[in-house]
Formats: sequence, C-alpha cells, structure tokens
Amino acid sequence: MGKEAQVRALFAEGADEGRLQYEAPRLLFRGAGRRVFQGEQLAGLHAEGGDLVLADGSRFALGEKAAASWAHAILNPKGRAEKLGLKAGQRVAVLGVEDQDLPREIVAQGAILVEDLAGLDLLFYAADSAEALERIGGLVHALSEKGAIWVVSRKGKAATVKDVEVMAAARAAGLVDSKVVGFSDTHTALRFTRRRP
Repeated sequence: MGKEAQVRALFAEGADEGRLQYEAPRLLFRGAGRRVFQGEQLAGLHAEGGDLVLADGSRFALGEKAAASWAHAILNPKGRAEKLGLKAGQRVAVLGVEDQDLPREIVAQGAILVEDLAGLDLLFYAADSAEALERIGGLVHALSEKGAIWVVSRKGKAATVKDVEVMAAARAAGLVDSKVVGFSDTHTALRFTRRRP
C-alpha cells in the first residue's frame, strides 16, 4: 500500500482541502478538483516546515515527520521485490503467474525458488476465475506457519474477478488479507496469511 492523508493544499491558484495519496509512481490529490503528479513533476520535491513541496510550488500540509517520510518514499520508491517482501533464504513457489521477471527477482533477492509445495514462506498464485479462487483453500497447507500467499489477478477493465471476491475466497480458507500491491501494469496482488488464534 502507498501513503494516504487528509491535507490542506496550496496551489498557484489558491488553497484547497482533500485527500492526498501516493501509490508509486503517482501522487494524487482529490479536493475541489483532481490533480495527478508523476514523473518530472515529482523531481525536486522536498519537505519544508511540515509541508511536502513540489517543484511547481504546490504544497501539502502533512506535519514535519509525515512530510519528511512522504518525501523520502517518493524520492526513493521501493522496487517490486521489496514491496512483495522477498528476502534471502525464503522458500518461494510460483503457480500460474505469467511474469518473466518474477523468477529472476526471486533469485536476485536470495530467495529459493522451489517447485514442491511445502513449507513455503511465499506462494504467488494466479487467480482470474471463480474456479481458481476455490483452489485457495487447498493451498494453505503449503505455507509455513508464518507463510503468505500472494493472489495475483488482472486489474482494471481486464479483471475477471474482483478484489472483494478474492478476499472472500481467502477468508473462507481461514486467511486474512494484509497488503495489496500493484504487481504490474496489468495485474494486482493481494497478500494473505493464516488467521492467528
């Protein structure tokens, strides 16, 4: 997940109040109007006296600590592997996810890509149909005690299952959702772990 806050904003044409959201690579403000900042518009952004300040002079009042945190996150975006929680030594399996870069990213992080579904720290599972969602319950046994399953599905107009359907299927299997990540331009990923007693 990115960052989100209710803020006071100051633009060249005046002040506004609304919701500020950051989900790499975009900063989005929804107030009286909708404004999207990305790419070059975010270059030179900095924290100043509790405000997040963009190169064009736009200011968002977040408070000193939050403004510094937002500036750092925007100027140093996490890579996909970091967002997905890939770490050295983890046992990771991929089921049905068609992404040529994912296996390379897993290995580059020092994780161990395995085919046997047992004792997994992370399982990436493609689910774009009701049938695929029904199989989630049968995959829980493959996770280690603290393991997680990332359910990867198409997003936007190409989506064939909704996030709420994915969450309902995972909850029915005794899992709880803990994170969502923009997996790629075309896919989203929801992370689930076992429900703790």
